[in-house]
Amino acid sequence: MRLPGDLLDIECVRIHEWASRAIHFSHSYFNQSFDLCAIVRNMKAQTALLKRAQRSDGEESRERLLHTALRLFAEKGFEKTSTREIAAAAGANIGAISYYFGDKAGLYRAVFFEPLGNPKDDIALFDNPAFSLREALQGLFSGFLEPLKQGEIVRQCVRLHFREMVEPTGLWAEEIDGGIKPYHAALVAVLCRHFGLKRADDDVHRLAFSIVGLGVHMFVGSDIMEAIKPQLTATPKAIDTWAARLVNFAEAMVKAEAQRRRDAR
Repeated sequence: MRLPGDLLDIECVRIHEWASRAIHFSHSYFNQSFDLCAIVRNMKAQTALLKRAQRSDGEESRERLLHTALRLFAEKGFEKTSTREIAAAAGANIGAISYYFGDKAGLYRAVFFEPLGNPKDDIALFDNPAFSLREALQGLFSGFLEPLKQGEIVRQCVRLHFREMVEPTGLWAEEIDGGIKPYHAALVAVLCRHFGLKRADDDVHRLAFSIVGLGVHMFVGSDIMEAIKPQLTATPKAIDTWAARLVNFAEAMVKAEAQRRRDAR
């Protein structure tokens, strides 16, 4: 049907107004939707930041309790150190110990094992059939001496281990069975491969204990070395130098044992 000119003009005006309102509504809805999305994104970002901040504060509180307990347990022992004393010294609520560690025994366990780690975790650094003897020794001593870079914390750990030997709670025996024995067995396996032995004899065990003893002395003798020649252990670089030298010393020990075996044939 064909409309008269004036009606056609009116209809065009109506269509134009409807289109304008539709466009305005569309823009408004889009802008509102865009604003809502921005608000949601902002809320999510703020929530994530809050969670990270809470997690960071929690980690800091846990670490502060751990270090404070390490110092007090090393000085006074497990029995003579109370959780209330630890919390007060750390500037924390006593309930934080229950929250992060469960109880006093859980805190002591974390203090005993966490700073130095489990020897078993370092086995992969040296027990690899593809490694040469030198590569194995480099992996062994780099991992063994790494905790020394923590400075005073390690000295407190050594004191705590000595105290645990004198006043045992069972954790030292657990570390021997769960960490030290597997570590020793792995080093013995490395030496057997080097010597071409199917089974370790007593001299292989003696050599393994002697090699590890080089690293152990770095811990138990740290106070003596600091008193006599402090620069030898003063920096991470100095510790790395020790690791490199101990590789040489251990390699010489293995060569001496290999020569002894040849001479004994």
